[in-house]
Amino acid sequence: MSGIAESLGMVGLDKETRAMVLETIREYGRKKLPHAKLIELDSENKFPAEIMKELYDPEQVACNLIMIPEKYGGLGGNSYDIYRACEELARIDLGICTSVFATFLGMDPIFVGGTPAQKEKWIKKIASEGCYVAYGATEAAAGSDLLHLQTKAERVMDGDKIVGYKLNGGKMWITNGGVAGVYTILARAPKGVSWFVMERGTKGLSADKHEDKHGIRLSDTCPLVLQDVVVPADALIGEVEGKGLRQAQAVFGYTRLMVAAMALGAGWKAIEHAVRYSQQRKVGGQPLSTKQGFTHKLIVPFAARLEAARAFVEEIARRIDAGEDGLQTEGAIAKMMASDTADAACNNAIQAFGGNGYVREFPVEKLKRDVKITCIYEGTSEILQLTTFRERWQANINAEGRYYDKIAEEMDALHAKGPDVGADAAALALRNLSRVLKACYDEKLTSNQIAHMKLGELMAYAETAAAFCRESAKPELPESATFTQEAWRAMCRVHAAHAASWISNEGLALVAGTTAQDAGVLAQALDFKAVAAAQKGAVADMDAVAAGLVAAFKEEAAA
Repeated sequence: MSGIAESLGMVGLDKETRAMVLETIREYGRKKLPHAKLIELDSENKFPAEIMKELYDPEQVACNLIMIPEKYGGLGGNSYDIYRACEELARIDLGICTSVFATFLGMDPIFVGGTPAQKEKWIKKIASEGCYVAYGATEAAAGSDLLHLQTKAERVMDGDKIVGYKLNGGKMWITNGGVAGVYTILARAPKGVSWFVMERGTKGLSADKHEDKHGIRLSDTCPLVLQDVVVPADALIGEVEGKGLRQAQAVFGYTRLMVAAMALGAGWKAIEHAVRYSQQRKVGGQPLSTKQGFTHKLIVPFAARLEAARAFVEEIARRIDAGEDGLQTEGAIAKMMASDTADAACNNAIQAFGGNGYVREFPVEKLKRDVKITCIYEGTSEILQLTTFRERWQANINAEGRYYDKIAEEMDALHAKGPDVGADAAALALRNLSRVLKACYDEKLTSNQIAHMKLGELMAYAETAAAFCRESAKPELPESATFTQEAWRAMCRVHAAHAASWISNEGLALVAGTTAQDAGVLAQALDFKAVAAAQKGAVADMDAVAAGLVAAFKEEAAA
């Protein structure tokens, strides 16, 4: 094992232990955090200290210990385990999940860049004392752009020896900022951007007022002020200046995967509520769950897309746990697809509830307010589109324009030998994306930033379609599956067919809108006759997905 998995000490839980951990989280949510309690806490806009204390209590839930290696007093979970836990916590409350995730995130610089002695000291302290951790990177003028940090770390000298650092500056939007016991702070040292670790109560470190946020109001979010904060030399993580950006970027693939998992939890909770409501609410004497205008417009497309995102998340989690390094682009795709889809799913769940969805008595209103943050923190959707475009554009050039054609060939082979999961439609989506990229290259259209963003989005659709087909073609359902294999494969076909249509139409519109040349050549190359053929059976597949959703959530709805 190497790479991020090794840096984070990821070993992994066995299936039985993982099931026990996830059920403990679910049971705590059922008993202690019903919707009425969540809305009460949401209206107070206060950090729920007692609840968080129980969630961190090793005798109760101990969710903070999942990612901490056993040698430091944790459970030793890997990225797959943490994804599953983040999803379950987000299904309960995304604000609470954000607080737990911030502890995971705040430890990352120590895991990735810390010396053995620093890991021994700080990770053991965090585990044994149940500390919240705050990750202090974002600033007013440096959100996703860490190169322009203003917080400075000046050396404190004793003759020729560096004995400490004095930090001055400020941080914004810091989760756990007002409650953390340990802080990891990114600052500009003489030899470059570096991480520092310090305890609560360090002189000169203070938290400003708690933010009055649109959503995730159960998480603590506040600015930090650093005014002549003096820390010893061994507070410099790794004890070498200038490695902070590499240490931060090294975990982007992993951390963005976890935000994707959080979006999955919130998005699926909204769909679940809508499906249950659809079985209870009748129109014309029939439940809404029997109406295609309800299920096929407001629920099914987002369920299929969320499961496509899940398939991609699980594929990347396995690669991380196998020791593969980097995967920043894959993390960007996972987060972009999951968070944008979850946001749309929550919005449509409000529509599904009608007027009831607009009031706080019903849970979908809060879910919609909470889920929006997943499109913003850990890299906005727009930043992730640009990130995806830049890397995949270069990869396509390096592959002589055949990056996506090669994946299409894989889908052709999958379709030829396996069950019908829509791999033929996914192959068409991938080939048409390749043709759009060629047109953009030939016409030099990527001088337009909007082209970068649109292409990044289309790349995410194509790659999640391929991942979903790989997963759905396997003889056994994944451990995380909630549905029958028939319903899951129908979801896969729905997403693949939509990807073929979306990529072809949006790609043509992009090229036609940015070139001075006639886009008719591209229109012919995209073969819209084949795109139309790929839609065959789509309504029947949506019927199957709707039936699968009702079956999956039927028992609790009836109760």
